[in-house]
Amino acid sequence: MLLATPGRMPTKTTSRHGAPALARKTAAKKSAAKKSAAKKTAGEKTAAKKAMAKKTVAKKAVAKKVVAKKVVAKKSPALAEYNRKRDFSRTKEPAGTVPKTRGKALHFVIQKHAASHLHYDFRLELDGVMKSWAVPKGPSYDPAVRRLAMEVEDHPISYNTFEGTIPEGEYGGGTVMLWDRGTYEAEDGGGAESLRRGYARGDLKITMHGERLRGGWVLVRMNRPGRPQWLLIKHRDETADPDLDITGEEETSVVTRRTMEQIAGGNRVWHSNR
Repeated sequence: MLLATPGRMPTKTTSRHGAPALARKTAAKKSAAKKSAAKKTAGEKTAAKKAMAKKTVAKKAVAKKVVAKKVVAKKSPALAEYNRKRDFSRTKEPAGTVPKTRGKALHFVIQKHAASHLHYDFRLELDGVMKSWAVPKGPSYDPAVRRLAMEVEDHPISYNTFEGTIPEGEYGGGTVMLWDRGTYEAEDGGGAESLRRGYARGDLKITMHGERLRGGWVLVRMNRPGRPQWLLIKHRDETADPDLDITGEEETSVVTRRTMEQIAGGNRVWHSNR
């Protein structure tokens, strides 16, 4: 009979490979967790970089458009005077750019303009700009009446849609109405080339197809010093009418049907800067 040795307690038998295996599993889990965390962090960093890159590209695109607008405005010789009078970093007016040819039809617009003195801005599209004249008394259907037309700087075609108020004290300050619009052509059917020749020699004969002005008209340049002064005259044709006071009878916008007072009371304000 064997007796247990005093002072020595029985112990639980443990496999000699158990502890190392458990350690390896624990280490593997920690490693996998670290890799997963690292992968997640890397993904977040990549996403953040992509988002930042998109924002940078967007900012550059906006900046590029702004610069392009300013550069084009400065480099448009046909609209140099128009651009010189306006600061496009402050004004909502369209930049003076020459668009691509839109088609064969040429457009005109007449804007009633209550500036320091009431007048009508008579504008004809030609070579990518609006040739412009200020007509103090407006057009007349009476062939015997000759209306003074002071030539002003060319305007961009995009100006044709404006109706609203330019604040007092700014360039061209006052209320602007779209009084008439439509298409026009050379009276002799010679197209743009005929119009260029007529404009150059100061004898611009046109046929108008507007909502209020129709038929044949002529702009004749006078031989006077200073800014060119012209006369706007109605031709003697079937549309002539000495008894028709067109500016007195038609006092609303052809687009919005508003009066000058209603336009002035609106909230569309066009800021510009001398």
